Amino acid sequence: MKTERIDLYEYFGIERKGGEAGYLYSYIIEQYDYCPKRIRPAMLVIAGGGYSFVSARESEPIALNYIAEGYCAFALDYSVAPVVFPYQLLEGCMAMAYIRENAEKLGIDKEHVSAIGFSAGGHLCGMLATMWDEKEIKEFLGEKVILCRPDAVILSYPVITSGEFAHKGSIINLSGEKEQIVSRISLEKRVDKNSVPAFIWTTMDDACVPMENSILMASAYKKAGVPFELHIFESGQHGLSLCTKEVNTVNEPVSKWKEMSKTWLKNRGFEIKD
Repeated sequence: MKTERIDLYEYFGIERKGGEAGYLYSYIIEQYDYCPKRIRPAMLVIAGGGYSFVSARESEPIALNYIAEGYCAFALDYSVAPVVFPYQLLEGCMAMAYIRENAEKLGIDKEHVSAIGFSAGGHLCGMLATMWDEKEIKEFLGEKVILCRPDAVILSYPVITSGEFAHKGSIINLSGEKEQIVSRISLEKRVDKNSVPAFIWTTMDDACVPMENSILMASAYKKAGVPFELHIFESGQHGLSLCTKEVNTVNEPVSKWKEMSKTWLKNRGFEIKD
C-alpha cells in the first residue's frame, strides 16, 4: 500500500488566506503483477469534530476498513473554526476532483467514487452531495467543478439542519454566525433531483446530534425522488465510528452499519473490476 500527503491548495494552485488546512491523505492499494489492470472504487473519509477539530477516531480507522474491502481510500484534513464556509466545502470538492483527475494513475474507477462523513464531517459530506456546484466552487475550480460530485455518500449520525434540531456548535463554527451562511447550510433545504444518492444512519438516543437531523435529510430525499436508505438503530452514543474497541466505542448491534452500507454501495456498482 502506498501512502501520501497531498496539499490540495498547492495542487490546484489556490492561495491560502490564512489558517486553512486542506490536506488529503491517500491510501492506495498497488496494482500487483497478478492484477495489472484492476481498478478499484474509492472512498473519501471525512471525520467529525463539530468543525472545531478533525477526529482521529473517524479518519484513518475508517479508511483502513474500506481498504480491507478492496477500496482505495483517502482521508481529508479540512479547515475548522475560525475558518468558515465555503472553505470546508472547497476542500471537499478539491479532494473529489483530485481523486478523479488521478484515477487512472492510482487504479481507481472514476465512476465509483464515494464519500463518507461522520457528525460534522457528515454535514460536509452532505454538502458535497447537495452543494458541490455552488457559485464559490465554480469560481475557485472553474470547469473542474464537474469532477467534484460524488457518486454516492454515506452520512453517519450527520449534522444536517441549522433549524430546530441543529447541533448549534457545528453551525456556529462553520458559519461564523453569519445569518446568510446559516440559512445556506441547512442541508434538508438544499436537496434536489440532482443530489447524490445517500446511505444515512444514526441512533435513536444520540444525545449530541438528534436523530431528527437524519430524518429531515431522508424526508428531503424522498420528496426530491433521489435514492436513499435510512437506518435508525435503537441505542448508541454519539461518535460511534467503527463501533469497535479500537475506537473505544464497542457496540455490536450498531456495528452492522458497516456491512449494510457496503452492501448498499455494492448494489450501486462499487466493487473491484478487472
